[in-house]
Amino acid sequence: MLQEWNAARLASSAGARLAASGAGGGGPARVVIDSREAGPGDLFVGLRGERTDGGRFAAQALEAGVWGVLVTEDRARGLDGGGAVLAADEPLAALQRLATAWRRELRCAVIGVTGSTGKTSTKDVLAGMLAPYRRVVATSENLNTEIGLPLVVLSAPAGTEALVLEMAMRGAGQIAELAAIAEPDVGVITNVGPVHLELLGSVEAIAAAKAELLAGLRAGATAVVPAGEPLLEPHRRDDLAWVTFGPGGDVDELPDGLTLPFDSAHMRRNALAALAAARAVGVEPAGEVEVRLSRLRGQRVRLGSGAVVVNDCYNANPMSMHAALDDLAASAPGRRVAVLGDMLELGPDAERFHAEIGAHAREAGVDELVTVGPLAERIGAAFADGGAGAVHAVADAGEAAALVPGLVRPGDTVLVKASRGVGLEAVAEALEHEHGSERRG
Repeated sequence: MLQEWNAARLASSAGARLAASGAGGGGPARVVIDSREAGPGDLFVGLRGERTDGGRFAAQALEAGVWGVLVTEDRARGLDGGGAVLAADEPLAALQRLATAWRRELRCAVIGVTGSTGKTSTKDVLAGMLAPYRRVVATSENLNTEIGLPLVVLSAPAGTEALVLEMAMRGAGQIAELAAIAEPDVGVITNVGPVHLELLGSVEAIAAAKAELLAGLRAGATAVVPAGEPLLEPHRRDDLAWVTFGPGGDVDELPDGLTLPFDSAHMRRNALAALAAARAVGVEPAGEVEVRLSRLRGQRVRLGSGAVVVNDCYNANPMSMHAALDDLAASAPGRRVAVLGDMLELGPDAERFHAEIGAHAREAGVDELVTVGPLAERIGAAFADGGAGAVHAVADAGEAAALVPGLVRPGDTVLVKASRGVGLEAVAEALEHEHGSERRG
């Protein structure tokens, strides 16, 4: 990482003042923002939050033997623990500038990935496609924000040849901020849909927010976008290479001999976006692609009883709910059980969106439905309107975790999905505890 940079260069790159140079001549091995994780060789960045200033733990970090600290000017005064002390008016901005400087030092291909759904899975598939051909660092866990993205960039070792960076968005301007830090060579938008409507108000506004990634690309860079997506047409740039994916697009099928560890339609569509991005950086994937899907994003867990749990409870919106139900319909050899919770931040049309999911669950042939939360009751009501299978409504994840294990039979496939705030991973964990688990895939 930054070990070849001395304290003076690091401070200059971050736009910070070097208040103390420390004892060593090299740079830090790691950048951390949690003082509890800080240790020898680390640069601890004390970020200011709404409730606390991480800089107040700088002295503690220095006592733990860190390489140095990056804090506000006020916090830097009086620090004397043997490590380097960098002072900045705003430590987060300094962290971001440092990440950009390191990204430029790496001189590697940088791919930014955003979208209303599927951005994490697309990032995972793309990293798998690139790994046999390039030294790749990709976003891990949920490090896809104005804090997490710089940490991912700064974790990349010297010699990294490709950075695959997921970019999250909850409001206007956030993708633009991430693109300014990452300076991507390729920008991927997986899709545009009704997510965060409560904050942005319309799908047109969501498209504009996602298209901030396209606006942040340098001239000559590559934009990878869904074929036939009219919402992105107003944001087209003539100075970009424009590559479309999906039916009717420039990349509309996976090549013979390219093997992926999934069959669902939405995952194969994500793979087309990943393939387009891989080709944009000069890689033509072939053979079996090893994909490590991020936690809670559709992992299949085979229970000891023979049932299968599709653990897809990291997030949910109307698009991803439809896709997950379609996959359940196509892949379940036995009964289809769906545990569906509230989809949050959908604005004034939230009840309608939930009712539409209930109707779709009925069309998908769900045999037993469990709804979790007050909004999800609309899913159950619409599902029951057509005289479909059994419906159970519970108030929260705890009640669901107590109920569902007793409903599941050998041979069932159980989809567990809701917005992150519902906490439905408790249901998947309860199923594994009650029925045991044989393998994950």
